[in-house]
Amino acid sequence: MSESPVKWRTLDGAPPLVIAHRGASGYRPEHTLESYLLAIEQGADFIEPDLVATKDGHLIARHEPMLDTTTDVGSRPAFAARRSTRDLDGTQVTAFFASDFTLAEIKSLRAVQSNPARSKEYDGRFQIPTFDEILELAKRESVARGRIIGVYPETKHPAYHLALELPLEDRLLDALRRHGLDRAGGPVFIQSFESANLQYLRPKTKLPLVQLLDDGALVYDTAGTRVIEVKIPQYRDDRGGTVPRQFSDVAEYATAIGPWKRQILRDVQQDTLLQTTVIEQAHEAGLKVHTYTFRSEPATLAKQYANDPVNEYQQFYALGIDAVFSDFPDVAVGARSRLAR
Repeated sequence: MSESPVKWRTLDGAPPLVIAHRGASGYRPEHTLESYLLAIEQGADFIEPDLVATKDGHLIARHEPMLDTTTDVGSRPAFAARRSTRDLDGTQVTAFFASDFTLAEIKSLRAVQSNPARSKEYDGRFQIPTFDEILELAKRESVARGRIIGVYPETKHPAYHLALELPLEDRLLDALRRHGLDRAGGPVFIQSFESANLQYLRPKTKLPLVQLLDDGALVYDTAGTRVIEVKIPQYRDDRGGTVPRQFSDVAEYATAIGPWKRQILRDVQQDTLLQTTVIEQAHEAGLKVHTYTFRSEPATLAKQYANDPVNEYQQFYALGIDAVFSDFPDVAVGARSRLAR
């Protein structure tokens, strides 16, 4: 990422990062090597694999432990009996779960586009990658392109995997160590919506950790702009840790928070976005703010952006956001470049 004379309002004054959300998932089936490669070609700073575990303990990239909407598993008669009902964070879910398949079986499946608003032309072409394959891709492309391509893994439903005796955290660190990435300054962020597993990871790695925030995680004051409490869901996880209530508590174990963009600009009335102080408060606590998820389809944009996603990116960049998760990394990079001129 080239230097620019722009005075960015990020915590460290650096240009905001562009994180390819599940790869260039606006153009290719998510969490495939082809999606990650396209994101790299489009200039993304980081590629984001969501990680779940197979029956035999391998980490693979899927948005959820369920395979139904992102693979062709439902059309495979040989696997019809694998459909089961499991408790997923307190909800009974019936689906095909990755934890009921070996890696060899997962490799026989093919990825499909899960978003009905997007093209299905690549359905059935691409395999489901392992985390090791993604790390190899990032290393290879970093060398080929002469720039560091970071990796931003998320541990998906860690308490669920812990209950299955398939814990994700040490497998994740082992993979990073094999590739020389578990070190201070390594081009990696580790993220999770849960807090116990991040606190478990804190003494085990020098890599930055990111506390993701779901829709109900922030409580605002009566004006609806200032955060007065943080409420992170607690799932069954016996690895200890404290329950964070404020950004200062999160800063004890994390480097950044990952809020939904509508927690920063709140959609409180039709066609009206209310600006909060989330970025300022997080920065005051020493936390960077990496926000999700930016998409280009008109249905995902507030009316004020006039169907132009560049307007949305540039507003968030101007607010001082430290990073954006985008399904369309080329648009995110382009919007950043325009401001840097």
